[in-house]
Amino acid sequence: MALAPAPFIFAAALTGSGIPPFWRLATAAIAAISCLVSAFFILRRPGLARLFGGLAVLTGAAALFPYLAADPLAALLGAVAIISAGYALVDFRRPKEQGGRPLDVHRTLLQARWSAIIAPLLVVVALFVDAGGHLLSDVALTVSALVSQILVAHWQWRRAGEGHSLAWLIVPGLAAGAVGLAFFLGHAPLVIFGLGLVTSLLLPRSAPAPERHGPWWEVLINDPARILFSTFLALSLLGTLLLLLPGTTPLKTLSLVDAAFTAVSAVCVTGLIVVDTPQAFTLFGQILILLLIQLGGLGIMTITTVALHAMGQRLSLRQERMLMTMTESSHHDLLVSLVTIIKFTFVAEAVGALVLAGSFFSLGDPLWQAVWRGLFTAVSAFCNAGFALQSNSLVEYQGQPLVLHVVAILIVFGGMAPATSLMVPRWLAGKAVPLVARLALITTAVLLVSGTFFFLVLEWSNALSGLSVADKIHNAWFQSVTLRTAGFNSVDISGVIGPTFLIMLCFMFIGGSPGGTAGGAKTTTMGVLAMTFWASIVGRDEVVAYNRRIPPATINRAITIMGSGILIWFVMVIMLETTQQISSRDLIFEVTSALGTVGLSTGATDALDGIGKVIVMLAMFIGRIGPMTLFMLLSEHRPGTVSRYLDARITLT
Repeated sequence: MALAPAPFIFAAALTGSGIPPFWRLATAAIAAISCLVSAFFILRRPGLARLFGGLAVLTGAAALFPYLAADPLAALLGAVAIISAGYALVDFRRPKEQGGRPLDVHRTLLQARWSAIIAPLLVVVALFVDAGGHLLSDVALTVSALVSQILVAHWQWRRAGEGHSLAWLIVPGLAAGAVGLAFFLGHAPLVIFGLGLVTSLLLPRSAPAPERHGPWWEVLINDPARILFSTFLALSLLGTLLLLLPGTTPLKTLSLVDAAFTAVSAVCVTGLIVVDTPQAFTLFGQILILLLIQLGGLGIMTITTVALHAMGQRLSLRQERMLMTMTESSHHDLLVSLVTIIKFTFVAEAVGALVLAGSFFSLGDPLWQAVWRGLFTAVSAFCNAGFALQSNSLVEYQGQPLVLHVVAILIVFGGMAPATSLMVPRWLAGKAVPLVARLALITTAVLLVSGTFFFLVLEWSNALSGLSVADKIHNAWFQSVTLRTAGFNSVDISGVIGPTFLIMLCFMFIGGSPGGTAGGAKTTTMGVLAMTFWASIVGRDEVVAYNRRIPPATINRAITIMGSGILIWFVMVIMLETTQQISSRDLIFEVTSALGTVGLSTGATDALDGIGKVIVMLAMFIGRIGPMTLFMLLSEHRPGTVSRYLDARITLT
C-alpha cells in the first residue's frame, strides 16, 4: 500500500517542471490501482493478488521506461528490481496461523515497519529519477508517508486489543499532520525522510510470533526456487563487485555495466562478452572469471548440500526431494550422488586440462601459458561457459583435431547430468539404463549427428570453405557440439546461410540435458514432446516409451516449459528490436543464444549499447534460472482435485 504512489514518481521522471505525458500518467494510475488491489487481496486471494501485482510491476516499468532507456545503470538496477518484485510475487506464501487464529498484531507490526522503511526509500528514489522536484513526486511521497502512518495507527489499534493503551494513536496522528504541513510548506521530502527513519527505529523489533528453529539461512535452503534465484543473483552481484576491483583489468576503467555483463555471463555459464577476455582482464581478473564459471556451473545447491554435510547439518525432507530430482538418485544414495558430481566434475576438468595444456604447449605456447590456457579452457568447456583466452575463440585451432575433440567431449559430458554421463558405457554396450537417462542420451545423440550433417552439408562451401575434407568433418562435429550450449566456435559463424541459421536457432533453444551445466529447454523436454507428437499422429491415447507410460503431468510440464521459453524469447526480441539499431537477424540470434546460455554471437554483442547489454543480461539470467525454477515450481506436490468434470469438446481443425 505504501508503494502504490511510487509509479507517479516514475511518471514524473525526466519531465522537468511540466506535466507528464498522458500515457505515462495513465500507466502510473493503472500501476497504483493494481498495487492497491494486490495489497487488498494478498492475504485473501493470493492468486488474484499475484495477477494484479504483476500488472503493477509491468505498468510501473512502462511509466519509468523513458528514464531507464536514457541511463544504462538505471536500467540495470531497474531490471534487478523488476526481477526481484516478480519473483517475490511468485514466491509469496500466505502466513500460517498459530493457535487457530492469524497473528494479527505481529502481521500489522511488520506492515507498519516495512511501510515506514519504504517512505524514506521512495524519497531517495525520487532524488534520482526526479531531481527537478516535480509536484507530482511530492504528492506521491506525501501519500506514501500518510499510508505508512495509517498502518502504524492500525498496529496500535490491534495492539490495544491486547491491553495496551490507545493513547499511542496520537503519535501517528501528529506525524501525519507534520507530513501534511511539510507538503504545503514545500519541504515534504526532507520531513518524510526523517520521519520514516525515526518511525522505523522506534517501532519494536519483534512481536509474538511462531518460535523459529534452525539457523537464519534455513529460509533459503528450504525452497529450491528461492535458493536458485537468490544464489545466482548474489553470485552475479558479487562477481560484478570483484571484477571492479583494482588489478582485475589493464584498462583504465571497466564500466559497471560491462563488469556486470561479464559477471552474469560467467555465473550463468553463457559466454557472451562485451570486452575481450584475454585483453581486458589481467591474470587476477581471469582467475575471478574462472571461479564464477565454476560456481555457476557446478551448482550452488550441490555445493551447499556438501557443505551442510561437512558441518554436520541434516537436510529437510523437501530439500532431499528436490535434490533427488536433480541428481536422479534415491534417498539412500543422495549424498553419494552429490559427492560423485563433484568428483566427476573435477576429474573430467583435470584430465581435460592436462590434455589441452600438452596440446597448447606442443603448438608453441610457453609452459605457464599453456597450463593456464588448458585449465581455463577445460573448466569453461565442461561448464559449457564458452569463455576462451583467445580473442577469436578456437578459430586458430580449427586444424587441430585433438583440441577440438577434447573440448567437444568436455562439453558433451558437462552438458549432461553426471549420473547420465556415467551411464554412457552401459548404454553403448546395450545394457539397461533408466528411462530418463536413455531419453537424454538418445536425444543428445540424434541432435549431435544431425547437427554435424546439416552444418557439414550446408556450410561446405561457405563457413567451412578452405579446409580439408577431414578438417571440415572435425569442425562440423565441433560446431554441432558447441552449438547447443557451449559457445565456442572454430569457424566464423557470422556469415552462415539462412537454413543453417534457422537450424542453429532450434539447436540453441533446445540446449543440453537436465542436471548438467547446459541451458535451454533441455533434451528430455524435446524428447517428451516428440513422443507426444508421434503418439498423436498414430492415434495412441497414451505416450509410451520402452514399456513405460509418460504421465500426463510430465507432458504438461514439458509443454509449459517450452511455451514459457518461447514467450520469454519473443518478449526479449521485441525489447531489443525496440531499443537497438541492429539487424533483426543478429538480434534474434543474440536473444536465442542468451536464453539458451550458449554464448555464440554473429556480432550483435559488440554493437549493443548500455540498454541492450542490460536486456541481454536479463535474458542470460532468466535463461539460467528460468527453466530450473519453473521445473521446481511445477514439481511441487499439490493435492489432486476430487471433483470430476464433463469433457469439453473444442474444435482445433
